[in-house]
Amino acid sequence: MSNLVLFKPRRELSAEKNLAAFVAMCRDELTALGADLPFDEMKWDVTNHIKLKGKNGALRAVFSTWESADDSEPTPMAEPYAAFAKSYFRYQHAFCPTKSIGSRLAATRALGAALAEHGSHDVTLVHGQVLNRAAQLIAVHYGKDTAYRTGQQLEMLASFIDDNRLASVPLRWVNPIERPVQTAGRVGEEFEARRQEMLPSPFALDALARAFRAASETPDVVVTSVAAIMCSAPDRVNEVLRLQTGCEVHSSRQEAPEAYGLRFWPSKGADPMVKWVVPSMSSVVQEAIRRLQGTSSEARQVARWYEDNPSVMYLPSHLEHLRGKDLFMDELGEVLFAEPVSRTSPGQWCTGNKVPTFSVGKKKAVKFSDVEAAILGELPRGFPWLDADIGLRYSEALCLVRRNELHKSRTTFRGIVEAVDQNFIATGLGNRSEHGFKSVFENLGLFEADGSPIAIRTHQFRHYLNTLAQAGGLSELDIAKWSGRKDIRQNEAYNHVSDRDVQARIVELKREVEESSSTDLVPQVRISLLPRSEFKKLGIKAAHTTDFGMCVHDFVMSPCPIHQDCNNCNEQVCIKGDKVGEANARAAHEETASLLEAAKEADADGEYGASRWVQHQTLTHSRLSELIAILDNPRVPEGALIRLTHVEQASRLQHAVKARAALENKSDEPRLLKWIVVEEGATE
Repeated sequence: MSNLVLFKPRRELSAEKNLAAFVAMCRDELTALGADLPFDEMKWDVTNHIKLKGKNGALRAVFSTWESADDSEPTPMAEPYAAFAKSYFRYQHAFCPTKSIGSRLAATRALGAALAEHGSHDVTLVHGQVLNRAAQLIAVHYGKDTAYRTGQQLEMLASFIDDNRLASVPLRWVNPIERPVQTAGRVGEEFEARRQEMLPSPFALDALARAFRAASETPDVVVTSVAAIMCSAPDRVNEVLRLQTGCEVHSSRQEAPEAYGLRFWPSKGADPMVKWVVPSMSSVVQEAIRRLQGTSSEARQVARWYEDNPSVMYLPSHLEHLRGKDLFMDELGEVLFAEPVSRTSPGQWCTGNKVPTFSVGKKKAVKFSDVEAAILGELPRGFPWLDADIGLRYSEALCLVRRNELHKSRTTFRGIVEAVDQNFIATGLGNRSEHGFKSVFENLGLFEADGSPIAIRTHQFRHYLNTLAQAGGLSELDIAKWSGRKDIRQNEAYNHVSDRDVQARIVELKREVEESSSTDLVPQVRISLLPRSEFKKLGIKAAHTTDFGMCVHDFVMSPCPIHQDCNNCNEQVCIKGDKVGEANARAAHEETASLLEAAKEADADGEYGASRWVQHQTLTHSRLSELIAILDNPRVPEGALIRLTHVEQASRLQHAVKARAALENKSDEPRLLKWIVVEEGATE
């Protein structure tokens, strides 16, 4: 647990003294990011304190200058600003942690650069012009989205300086970088450009299918298999990389064909779920799972060994005779590597891992215990847990390999395992081709139509599948559940269906309806039998459809007064001839009859509150009976509007008034149920 210490500035002290107290507290008292944090160094290794799902490499916070941030050997921030930047980063992680540390670091670098341009490295001399210059540097260097997020971090930094009296002058600074405006329209060049950016091209998808079938080497097999799974359901790449070996689910029902799905643990807070795979993709996903199980089998065997023998180095059975003995270099090569290596490789490994060697005659040798200690020290951090939050062990991970097994130019280690990293998947799909890294498409000789390299970003699969679901008419709730979201409003960012697509779909549906010979009402579509011209005659100001007909309540004036108890409402209008509404009314009538009998039995047994249910169900049943009688009356023409009236509204105020009147008059008039049938030009 981190030792959290709240900094409280003192009004009577100058900005310089408050700053010195803040830095001293963060250096000596605060333990966020580890009590042994090397505060004075430029690079902090925060891997053990900030977990990024799907990434296995070390995570470092680098306090470099703005100009050298992207250099292989960056320049450290100048003092005394560097001490403040480190203190602020550590303090904010304690009280406002984030996994997106890049924007927070970029904001501190930009402020440091702006201060330097004004001839100072002292944060107490920050003023509005310095902050404006820092925002300008950010806006020029980054794209719109990243610039806005970094500008927000800069505003947070300015507020922190101001609130804690670390500046000589008051600051009330607001981020001037405008938030990128997402166009609401679905036509035009801007929409088409974003659509093309967020969706993979048809040519790229075709090349991916070809690569999946042609892949034979382990790196290509892993990349194409992960991509195939992401093509079957809207997954995030880190979710796929955390699949377990037993993730497959087969479900069969007598009335339906067998369903196939995968167990997922969504990374955005949704509950664990099974994502069902469409039948057309099930065979592809099963093949991808089979391939990943094959590539991870030896690595999982190694991981299981270390779970059972945490202090003993893994050796295959044919090398067990070497355990505990002094190893010559050729024997060391067999112990370390899963494939033949050059004669110099074992010696280079000893040098790199500081394993001492000694001479036996003319040969060099090492102690087995030294080799064992070095290998055990190379096991992944947190072993045996790959993700302790979801209870995933390395031995159960589907995407697991031995170290260097995915590198074509490096030798695979026999007894060290590592999880597949999402950066490796991104590289394999062509996202680093501009830096000289080959993708699976280039390895197999596949390029775009114009000869350029093929590149697919992992999030494009989610956007593509969500867009297909939107175009196919899947409900917003189903899309959110399928995608592992907690809020359906998040669907909008993944919907790239253009207005032309919607129009084409409407034209196609219209053509299908016109070609169909059936004259029955389509159950999925509510068809009103009331022409709009009749609304004015009937004095109806507003209407919307219900399960039984339509509601003419004006919701602009007030909400529903009876909580959608439509059958006991004076403002419901039913339409004779509406097959959907009539079917719902008859089904509700049968259901209410059974509920009324159950309420009567409970009332007879003396259960508390049952009498109120008897009253309510009696009223509902009588009204539905009367409605059905009208619908079955041959004198009532098709298209007639039926409106039941004279029902007591569920208003507590009205109930109280009537109850008071009943007590005063010692009588209560029985309620009357009336109905009105409206025809063209007549009322009955």
